[in-house]
Amino acid sequence: MEQRNKRLTAVMGTFFLALILFVAGCASGPLSTREKGVLAGGGLGAATGAIIGSAVGAPGAGAAIGGGIGALGGGVIGDQLQGQENTQAYQQRQLDQQQRQIRRQQRQLEELRRRQE
Repeated sequence: MEQRNKRLTAVMGTFFLALILFVAGCASGPLSTREKGVLAGGGLGAATGAIIGSAVGAPGAGAAIGGGIGALGGGVIGDQLQGQENTQAYQQRQLDQQQRQIRRQQRQLEELRRRQE
């Protein structure tokens, strides 16, 4: 029982160290939606895997497997959300450009009207 607790402590310590290193590696700026998805999915997967693994006597293996599967799933979902955000940002830039062009053309029309008067 004591050996099992030591192993669980070692596995959880390794997991948290890896998590800290992962987050520190992303410290160059704010996390993207994809990175947030991987992080959230990995954390939830590891926690769920540890709970399920403890029921069968292997919390470390459950956490590792759950974390990997959760990170993969979170990454896929985060990637889809990132793609939607990129598409929306592109469409907003196009809309802004069109509005600037409309304002420029309105000014040109006003100038032409003044010249005709």
